[in-house]
Amino acid sequence: MSYLVLARKYRSQNFDQVVQQEHVTRTLTNAIKSDRVAHAILFSGPRGTGKTTIARILAKSMNCKEGPTPVPCNVCSSCKEITSGSAVDVFEIDGASNNGVDQVRELRGNVKYKPAHSPYKIYIIDEVHMLSIAAFNALLKTLEEPPPHIMFMFATTEPRKIPITILSRCQRHDLRRITLEGIAKHMASICENEGIKIDYDSLCLVAREAGGSMRDALSLLDQLIVTSNGIVDAAQVPDLLGTIDRKYMIGLFRYVIENDVPAIFNMLDEIYSRGHDMKQFYADLIEHFRNLLVIKMGSRVSQLVDLPEQEVEILAGQVRTVSSSWLTQIFDMLSKEESGVRFAAEPKLAIEIIMLRLLQLKPTLPIETLIEKLNDLKHDLGDEDGSVVYETRATFKPVNEKKAIEAPPAISDPTASMPVRPMQQVTPGETQDVMAGETGEALLKNPELAWERLFNTIIKKSQPLGAVLTKCSLKHIDEKELILDFSGNDYSLGMLKRKKNMDIIKKICEQLFGRILIVTISAKDVKKNDKKNIRETINRMKENALNHPMVAEAVDVFQGKIVDVKILQEDL
Repeated sequence: MSYLVLARKYRSQNFDQVVQQEHVTRTLTNAIKSDRVAHAILFSGPRGTGKTTIARILAKSMNCKEGPTPVPCNVCSSCKEITSGSAVDVFEIDGASNNGVDQVRELRGNVKYKPAHSPYKIYIIDEVHMLSIAAFNALLKTLEEPPPHIMFMFATTEPRKIPITILSRCQRHDLRRITLEGIAKHMASICENEGIKIDYDSLCLVAREAGGSMRDALSLLDQLIVTSNGIVDAAQVPDLLGTIDRKYMIGLFRYVIENDVPAIFNMLDEIYSRGHDMKQFYADLIEHFRNLLVIKMGSRVSQLVDLPEQEVEILAGQVRTVSSSWLTQIFDMLSKEESGVRFAAEPKLAIEIIMLRLLQLKPTLPIETLIEKLNDLKHDLGDEDGSVVYETRATFKPVNEKKAIEAPPAISDPTASMPVRPMQQVTPGETQDVMAGETGEALLKNPELAWERLFNTIIKKSQPLGAVLTKCSLKHIDEKELILDFSGNDYSLGMLKRKKNMDIIKKICEQLFGRILIVTISAKDVKKNDKKNIRETINRMKENALNHPMVAEAVDVFQGKIVDVKILQEDL
């Protein structure tokens, strides 16, 4: 056949022409210049990245008429023979078909003979990992101490399958996948030399389909050139390659943002009707949302996202109005459902269900913002002790959430019929003025004013205690004793008589009246056995706490579940 495919026609003939493997070519160039080339070299990496090509260039560099030289002349007989594959001193062996111990024994028998007319006899074994264990063992001694005129060059895509005894005897070079941009630019230069008209976006699509392999990309480009007769139509490229156009991914995310279910279903149906593999489409969809998340974060986008610059700009415009936490939710959900789509009998139906669930995801606040809101709420409420404790299975720790509880007078006892005498409210500055203008003795001579000052000061110090005191009335006060009449239930009376609350009352009495008073609680009208009222109050407080929006938001963010709401005794 007279036609030579692009992958062979434009095969690199020197180290400078190798695409994006500078870390390997630079090392070999320096080794040749310093006369420190190893006798056994292993090239590993993905398919189509230049392993065998670099081995051939190194062989030419070592056997060139001008050599050893890092830049082979490609005009001498040795270089031409190696390029054409007919060199008598360079043997290219396929490890997959010559993997037996007999072939290796034959190789061992031939290495003792000197090359015909070259400085070195070179063995290039491709897919060396396919050799059998016996063949590797037979090669060990020769590989470690070959004659001075022998060089071994191995190429493999799976170095982990090579015995460690072989790896330790080789100088290893790992080749990288070629980036989308590198493949596209190389194909553009080839198309220019061949006189083929094709737009850069189509080349990027070909490069993306190649998956980092230059050989695969050039094979696909050959196919496009044959089917297009010299002028490649960008609209036909996806159909010719059998790939999914990137416009579907971009459009799908736009419909997700707009919450347009019919448009999403229509797009999925169009992809299905065009004969595309829905499982491959879902894999591409996961990668697309991964790229959106990386672009939203805005760090090292060019290194982490293998897309053309114009497409990166389009995606950056789409994610500008959405949060990274929402994209993380979507990416996490799609990743978890991947196995379900892969094993589904109807992948299209499975993807439709996933898209419906995806649209139900509510964008959540970032964890930092939520913590700030909870801290602000705790600061605004001002009670360090806390009143309601929430525990979730997501280890959501106790939160101060007093807005879930009604104002103290309303929750103290909903069944109490005794009217509460309104008290005159004063500000902190006003209380200080009263205390400065009126002595303790003067207040004690005016029981009504003394009780008013005492109540207002206590309710500012502790709202739960103030709520209980609404069930009290002043019976007697003098220089030695304060007696209060209590008309609430047994539970509230027990709360009032707690040492902590009694200490608060005594301390405030000492501040107001300038002396320590004996505080006595008279409970003549205590309601006995009022357990039903207490239970109703607790149930109402729990319901208010569970329905509070901040609690619901916290549970949603932490993906938790409220297992209990505890009401502290001070709140009843």
